[in-house]
Amino acid sequence: MDEPWSRPLYQAIAALIREKVGPVPEVGIILGSGLGAVAEAVKEPKTIPYGALPCWPLPRVEGHKGELIIGRWANRTVAVLSGRSHYYEGYSMAELALPVRVLQALGVTHLIVTNAAGGLDPGFKPGDIMLITDHINLVGMAGLSPLRGPNDGLLGPRFPDMTQAYDPGLGNLARRVARARNIPLREGVYVMCAGPAYETPADIRFLRLIGADAVGMSTVPEVVAARHGNMRILGLSGISNVAHLAGSEGETTHEEVIAAGRVLGPRLRDLIGGILEQM
Repeated sequence: MDEPWSRPLYQAIAALIREKVGPVPEVGIILGSGLGAVAEAVKEPKTIPYGALPCWPLPRVEGHKGELIIGRWANRTVAVLSGRSHYYEGYSMAELALPVRVLQALGVTHLIVTNAAGGLDPGFKPGDIMLITDHINLVGMAGLSPLRGPNDGLLGPRFPDMTQAYDPGLGNLARRVARARNIPLREGVYVMCAGPAYETPADIRFLRLIGADAVGMSTVPEVVAARHGNMRILGLSGISNVAHLAGSEGETTHEEVIAAGRVLGPRLRDLIGGILEQM
C-alpha cells in the first residue's frame, strides 16, 4: 500500500496554500502551548484554519489555536503555525511532520520552533526563555521517527546528520538580539517525552542525570523532519513550570502552562522579531 504521507501530498497542500494566500514564505514559525499571542506581530495576515487543509493534524489541546497564518513580520514573509499536534493525541510521527514537510514544499528554508517546557535546571524559573542548543530524542530512541519507512531522496537523505540540529549561526544571532534588547536568555538541552502524563520525581532525576535542562512533549519530530529537509533551525523553549521533585510543594498542571504562556508570549514576540530583522 502506498504511504499516504508522501511528497505528492505535501506538494498538493502547498499548492492549495499558494492559491489561498499568494506570497511564498521565507521563514516558518511553530508556536507551542499558550504562545499564540506571538502571531499578533504578523502584519497583513492571511489565515487558514488547519481544518481547511487536507490531512493536516488538528490540535485537540487547549492553548493550540489551529491556524496557519501567512503575512509580513520584520520585512519578511512568514508562515506561522499557531498551534501544533502531539504524539499523545494519537497521531503518527509522519503526521506530526506533515506541517514541516508542507513548509519545505512551500520553499521555507529557516524554521523557528517554540514550545512550552518544564524546567529541569534548578536555576530556571517560569517565564524564562531557553535557547535550545541540542535535544535528547527519547521517543526516537525507542524507534518512533518521522523518517521511518522508505526514504524519498527528493525530501532528504536516508541518514540525515543531527550533530548540529540547531543552527549555530541562528543561535548566535538569538544571543546578540537578546543582549541588545535586554531579554534574559537561558541555554540548554531539551528532552522530549511522549506524555501526556507529566514526569514523576524519578523521571526528573533521570532526565537531569542524562543532561537535559528542559522537558516537553513536542518539537523533536518537527526538528528531525526539518533537518532531513536541510532547513536551518532555531529552537526556543518557554519555561512554563519547574519540575517538582519528591517532597516539594505544588503540582504541575496544564493551566499553569497556559498561564505562563501569557507572560512568555510578549517576550518571545520581541525576541523573534529582532531575530527576523537581522536574519
